[in-house]
Amino acid sequence: MFRKVSAFFTAALFFTLSLSVVATAKTNEKESSSVRVPLNLAILIQDDLTSQVGNELGVTRDFIRALPAGSRVMVAYITSGSLQVRQPFTNDLNRAANSLRTPRASTAASAFNPYVEVVEALKKFDSSWQGHNALLLISDGLDTSRGFDATAAGHTIDIDRTIKEANRRDVAIYSFYAPSVGLTSHSYLAASYGQSSLNRVAGETRGRAFFQGMTGFVTFDSYFNRLRTELNRQYATAS
Repeated sequence: MFRKVSAFFTAALFFTLSLSVVATAKTNEKESSSVRVPLNLAILIQDDLTSQVGNELGVTRDFIRALPAGSRVMVAYITSGSLQVRQPFTNDLNRAANSLRTPRASTAASAFNPYVEVVEALKKFDSSWQGHNALLLISDGLDTSRGFDATAAGHTIDIDRTIKEANRRDVAIYSFYAPSVGLTSHSYLAASYGQSSLNRVAGETRGRAFFQGMTGFVTFDSYFNRLRTELNRQYATAS
């Protein structure tokens, strides 16, 4: 009888401990997948990206809504050589998330040079704000405003201006690579040029560029997971 009771309590204890381990693991997983420090974040989307980007609006909205209280978000589109601000900086994260729209996915909306509009977006940050500043650029990174010169990849005048302005305003630039309906959707050389440019801008502003492959589209799920990890590594651990 004693052995049966002992076995029962041992099994019950093991079951309880197992539940505790699972709960702790889920909590740790949730915490590691959430941005832990409030941000002033501008999200810029190139309007001529391929139509598949429209399928990623849900995960992008989820990312915005899950930012910690106290965060500010701006949503804007780089379209036809101009910056279209859909939502100025706001603490209303749900409002910012709802301002996202499907990119036009048309060459008529081609930016020719996304970096001019990035500089304009950087001017929207207020130096009096508390917290960390970041900009997420969703783009193919290709600057064709002065022609397609692969030898100048990552080293154009406007890329230099972008880096200088971001560092002056203390804004880290992160980027998700996605091909446009133009050159980068079918040219490995153009895709490489764009990715090199995004990588230099991110690397020299304390941010990070995320991309996989050249011309094929990759969903944003892995990008956002890696972005959360990077933001927490850079900001949460330093707080």
